[in-house]
Amino acid sequence: MDFMKEYEKWLASPALSPEEHAELEAIRNDPKEIESRFYGPLEFGTAGLRGTMYTGLHNMNVHVIRWATQGFADVIAAEGEEGKRRGVAICMDCRNHSMDFARAAAEVCAGNGIHVRIFESLRPTPELSFAVREYHCQAGINVTASHNPKEYNGYKVYWEDGAQLPPRHADAIARRLAEIDIFRDIRTMPYEEAVQAGLVEVLGAETDEKFLANVMAQVNDYETVAKVADTFKLVYTPFHGTGHKLIPEALRRLGIRHLVCVPEQMVIDGNFPTVVSPNPENPEGFYLAVDIAKREGADFILGSDPDADRVGIMVRTKDGEFKVISGNQTGVLLLDYLIGAMKRAGKLPEKATALKTIVTTEMARKVAEVNGLQCFDTFTGFKFMAEKKDQLERAGAGKVIFSYEESYGYMMGDYVRDKDAVTASLILTEMAAWYAAQGKTLADALEELFEKYGHYAEHTYNLVMPGLDGLRDMAELMKSLREAPPAEISGVKVAVRKDYQDGTAVDTATGEKSAMELSGSNVLRFEMADGTSVIVRPSGTEPKIKVYVLTQGKDAADAAANLEKYGKWVDTLKK
Repeated sequence: MDFMKEYEKWLASPALSPEEHAELEAIRNDPKEIESRFYGPLEFGTAGLRGTMYTGLHNMNVHVIRWATQGFADVIAAEGEEGKRRGVAICMDCRNHSMDFARAAAEVCAGNGIHVRIFESLRPTPELSFAVREYHCQAGINVTASHNPKEYNGYKVYWEDGAQLPPRHADAIARRLAEIDIFRDIRTMPYEEAVQAGLVEVLGAETDEKFLANVMAQVNDYETVAKVADTFKLVYTPFHGTGHKLIPEALRRLGIRHLVCVPEQMVIDGNFPTVVSPNPENPEGFYLAVDIAKREGADFILGSDPDADRVGIMVRTKDGEFKVISGNQTGVLLLDYLIGAMKRAGKLPEKATALKTIVTTEMARKVAEVNGLQCFDTFTGFKFMAEKKDQLERAGAGKVIFSYEESYGYMMGDYVRDKDAVTASLILTEMAAWYAAQGKTLADALEELFEKYGHYAEHTYNLVMPGLDGLRDMAELMKSLREAPPAEISGVKVAVRKDYQDGTAVDTATGEKSAMELSGSNVLRFEMADGTSVIVRPSGTEPKIKVYVLTQGKDAADAAANLEKYGKWVDTLKK
């Protein structure tokens, strides 16, 4: 694409507001900036779109939203009149312009004769997944950039099962978008006119109650929570986002009496003024929560990201400080607790099954198998776990009680097909209360699990590669690791090389090649002679390569030494 030609096309378009026109005029003498905004469109994938909010083809703005929605509308219309009647559910988070983008998407859907159910205001991502299923919609749209910095926004698309779009539909939209002119080929209907015509319906408290009823049905042990309710204290932060309403409500319905919400972070604000990054994976964002927890004598802190699909926790240690529990470890705690709690409640199904991603700790598999459960791997992304869950349950081959990925995403129940911080916060709190009844914190519980199942350790390294040059660098790194794979890493031999792109595994000792169940994703895995796995993949949502080291040792110190050893190899990839 000729980026200067595209730039001039945008400048000449009457669709631009005076402010947008001025923004583009201001970069006229900056060819690198023009190229970064116009070298090509944002790539539409199974996660939809995500980018910084500027005027330009490679950015998030109302024109790109309308263009993407027109492509999506054409795919929905291909399902026939029934698909248009079933329509779409639309949701948005707290980010700047999220409501504007959501309404613009609604206007395009209505302009294409597609019925819209749009939430009256921001809602958690899992509630959008629930609404698609509850109202038998053909599809869903969620305007969110999850935990990205404030400059970003995004556009996630869902299909009728409530999961993010399967690859075949994403490919169909991408093909259609290549044919659509971003200004000429968009059909819209003014929002108020669409409401009056019955094409737009607004969702509110009634949907919240339906969703919460399903969430509360996941509770296993009200009785133990009641026993500790007078002494158990919890601090919660929504990081200025969509968890602010439903998560505290769910915890109150659980029976939590001493719930302290971080007041500064209960304020809805897309600029996230109290944190550098609204990401529960970053412990520094919890500083206000930690101060309150120390002052109030709480043992447990919860934090959900801005669209409330992911949740992180911190717990008090014996020295009175607060410790981060990683996503891998939180999932292991939850899985072990759920198995026991469901057994005690008589709710554990036959053929109980757990799902995790290929980059998630192998400790989860150990917990599942020791307790008689099946455990299956999927690619990163809850659409793949949703697909696996449906496949297993339709075939009667397993009933999935828990699905998770290392980046703080957890899915339970049958009413959502995406990460769900609302339900996860509820069960994490139930679990913390259950251990509190035994005089233990979750830090104590985790140590007991290491003693029982083995000392596992994991670390994710992020090789950030921003901008157009970064895209080239990421592609080059993956190419070089494929074409000249390491024979050893940090002095340890690579025993098996796995390439999930073509689904092949190579035994390095014999050269024997075999096929794997999973294929079609740009991921490389090196299985080491000492049992460690090193996994390399480009992020699907951010400009970085992620390197995962999954290891274990005879004790905690041994496992930590393994992480440090392999981390030195990761450092060489940055050069």
